[in-house]
Amino acid sequence: MSSLRYRYQTLEFDETDIHVRTLRDNQQFSDDEGIAAGLGISSAHWPLFGVIWPSGEALAHLMFHYDIEGKKILEVGCGIGLASLVLNHRTADITATDHHPEAEAFLKINAALNDDRKIPFVRMKWSDPKSLLGRFDLIIGSDVLYESEHAQQLAGFINDHAELHCDVIIVDPGRRQRGRFRTQMAGHGFACIEIQPHQDESGSRPYAGQIMHLYK
Repeated sequence: MSSLRYRYQTLEFDETDIHVRTLRDNQQFSDDEGIAAGLGISSAHWPLFGVIWPSGEALAHLMFHYDIEGKKILEVGCGIGLASLVLNHRTADITATDHHPEAEAFLKINAALNDDRKIPFVRMKWSDPKSLLGRFDLIIGSDVLYESEHAQQLAGFINDHAELHCDVIIVDPGRRQRGRFRTQMAGHGFACIEIQPHQDESGSRPYAGQIMHLYK
């Protein structure tokens, strides 16, 4: 079994601490049984799920203050799932999804590190046939538009899982697919506004990206 190195860290959200085990860095790799390779995940892309990226931190800080009352929430492309961990700590109705075969195990460990319940998780691709996940009032994601096909795939996936009136929050660092994604979402009836996060919404590091708020 390939050896992985981990990093344990605590992120502060006002007076709340969220404890996270991540990969030590984005040079780690372990796929002895070839599961990730069989899913089309290369060794270069394998570790990307397992570290905290600035967009994920910005989304998590936004979700710490977000109105979650009565909302059924879905995180797409969750990776390490920091936003889901924050929402779970707030006892939100949160479901996480990702394509990576190790994402669920990390999410389970990190929920336990915070003495919180297990987060419902489904491993899937956005291009998979329409799932049985159901529909959601709020769909969130961070830095999820880094491949050319992602704009169309993600827009279709969101449309399939959005309630009649749904908010979508996508934090994006400036990927080229952002404009195409907005166009695809407009075709599904979503309006969009883009805002720059305040410093207290983006964590310890200044964040130069945008928050896309789509709604219908």
